[in-house]
Amino acid sequence: MSAVWRAARAAVRRRRLQTTVIGIVVGLSSMLIVVGLALVGATFGPFDQAYTQQQGAHLVASFDGGKATGAALADSAHRSGVSAAAGPFGQATVEMTIAPDQPRMVMTVVGRDRPDTAVDKVHVWQGRWVAGPGEIVIDAEPTADPPSRLDTVTLGDGRTVKVVGFAYTVSHSAQAWVSSEEMRALRPTTQQMLYRFTAAATAAEISAGQAAVTAGMPAGALLGTQSYLTLRANAELSAGIFVPFLMIFGCFGLVVAVLIVANVISGAVVAGLRHIGVLKALGFTPNQVMAVYLTMVLLPTVAAAVLGTILGNVLAMTVLSSAFFESYGAGAFHVAPWVTITALLGVPVLVGLTALLSSVRARRLSAVEAISAGSAPRRGRGLLVQRWLGGTRLPRAVSLGVGLPLARPARSALTSAAVLLGVAGVTVAIGLSGSVTAYVDADTRADAVQVEVRPARGGPTLGDQADESMLRALPGAERVVARKELTMRWIGGPGPAEVRFYRGSDAGYEMLKGRWPTAAGEVAVSSRFLTQSGLALGGTFTLEGDGGRLPVRVVGEVLMGAAEPVLANWATLTRMAPGSRADAYEVKLAAGADDSAYVAAVTAGDPGLRARPTRVPGSVIAAIYSTITVLTLLLGAVAALGVFNTVVLNVRERRRDLGTLKSIGMTPRQVVLMMVTSMAALGLAGGLAGIPIGVVFQRYAMNAIAHAAQIVIPDHMLDLYSAPIVVLLVLAGAVIAAAGAFLPSRSAARLTIADALRTE
Repeated sequence: MSAVWRAARAAVRRRRLQTTVIGIVVGLSSMLIVVGLALVGATFGPFDQAYTQQQGAHLVASFDGGKATGAALADSAHRSGVSAAAGPFGQATVEMTIAPDQPRMVMTVVGRDRPDTAVDKVHVWQGRWVAGPGEIVIDAEPTADPPSRLDTVTLGDGRTVKVVGFAYTVSHSAQAWVSSEEMRALRPTTQQMLYRFTAAATAAEISAGQAAVTAGMPAGALLGTQSYLTLRANAELSAGIFVPFLMIFGCFGLVVAVLIVANVISGAVVAGLRHIGVLKALGFTPNQVMAVYLTMVLLPTVAAAVLGTILGNVLAMTVLSSAFFESYGAGAFHVAPWVTITALLGVPVLVGLTALLSSVRARRLSAVEAISAGSAPRRGRGLLVQRWLGGTRLPRAVSLGVGLPLARPARSALTSAAVLLGVAGVTVAIGLSGSVTAYVDADTRADAVQVEVRPARGGPTLGDQADESMLRALPGAERVVARKELTMRWIGGPGPAEVRFYRGSDAGYEMLKGRWPTAAGEVAVSSRFLTQSGLALGGTFTLEGDGGRLPVRVVGEVLMGAAEPVLANWATLTRMAPGSRADAYEVKLAAGADDSAYVAAVTAGDPGLRARPTRVPGSVIAAIYSTITVLTLLLGAVAALGVFNTVVLNVRERRRDLGTLKSIGMTPRQVVLMMVTSMAALGLAGGLAGIPIGVVFQRYAMNAIAHAAQIVIPDHMLDLYSAPIVVLLVLAGAVIAAAGAFLPSRSAARLTIADALRTE
């Protein structure tokens, strides 16, 4: 065993370049495997992971403080089936003004002195928790940008409280929190209890837990509940846009990593056949020879796998936290232990098996056969193609380079497959980013609304129509549309409906089917609304407002990511709420107009109005772009390393051929051209095959996103591959391959004739 160990260590020291390449490739592949497995694993149950971290409430219950005593509520925490409980907390519905240019909001405020209770640990992601009266913490998603100048809010009774932090709870138990002392000043009539149950996987189990905690309480004591199953359904619907492309890039990463490792390790063994022959000539048995090569390969592999796994954990936590995990309010994502264990054990096992399979043939060879087999590829491989290329008008260095991969078809196939997947990944990335950007722009109407104008505190000094005329007359305005939003009762529906009324225009919504409502009683809705309500184009439902009930008919389906609002025209508003005036104006600016100048002109024209430029929410887009960019760079880097390794092996095997070519006049520049051309040809083939694969996966991912989010994505948002993009993608394979081949080609070009021809 000591002889095997000494021979393996000597081989590692002697083959420093090979050892370095193995270490880098295995390290990057381990990192890619960790990220890939983490992406695949994170697509299953991210909400449940966040809910567990935050000890989210399975049931948020609101009780009538006059009917349910504090003792009864405290006793409910010890009922059968309750694993943990928090409360009772005072709860009040409070009118408050967030900013002077915003209308009053009605928010559910809860009095809690601590964020880290036994149930529903609130994630304070900016600022701090309330320390006493006069302070408030506002609920906001961690991915959202908090109002930069939000220092105080004004309550309905005129008191002003200081905003000391922004927090988020995956249980959605409140919209704001104050101290218990501050809550007493609000005179709450409702008490909130938060429960976790030992069994809460189904609606029946939640109902059983609810029955247990309310048993013995007076009739009417329970005012309302919120099940975490409803929150999970909504959260996973929103997160569904990430799942398909995370799965695709995760699987791409796994396959590329396996291909590259197999290519590098098998190449290392094949390139060492001469050394194997020497060991056998010295008296090493076949099993000892195999042990030498397994040890030689596994030494850098184990070290690189450990380092790559650590870096992969860091990268996966960064990518997934920024992608969607933080939006559940659970802070940073943590890679599952099985992912780390799989990478730490799986990569060395994969390397060992590849080396073992590659050295089986060498084990059977005699010393003479192994030495001769290690000199160069077998003669005759690709000879006919090489002769044909030699007869073409291509420069000799180019024709030799194009024919070079045929000498090692298996190695070339693995290299080309890795480049293929790299190009397919780039194709998917370009298609996904373009499709998502196009959809978000259409959903937010980025091209149709650049400024939003609302009445400030005290109201406009001009009338409704006069304000609209003034806004339309200001320099830079191309279109102004008046808007009114109302919450109306949906008779027979699951709850209230948000209805948005427009005066005079479709306001820039993209119509998928049907038309924009033009008469009273006509509405346009989103695809998700139709899916969730079971309605179709032409279907009817009834809305009820202060002006009575009105049956409305769906005449259009619009591109909109959310289920609501329901869109209607001003004639419908006149029927439902006579005498209403617009509460906002949407302004489309002319090309080249300055939104800041327009905002200033609005205030000068009517001090009772407040204007602000609209901004497309960038959290989702930024998360998608950052994830796609990181994974694409990883795929390209690993694929380029595979090419690098292939060229290193080819140079090693063809040292004599290179010496011969140099002796008859081939220049170093021609050597570089020959080696780079050999890999660029493989990259070009991989690019041509990778593009259609990438297009197929891009369409699959977008269709899966649309299905998960219950939306419709128009065809023009899928067909984004123009001729220049296709040409660039084809060239991307050649560029990846050429980049990987350049450095070892330069090294080969520096070889002198004497060094190339001397005996190894």
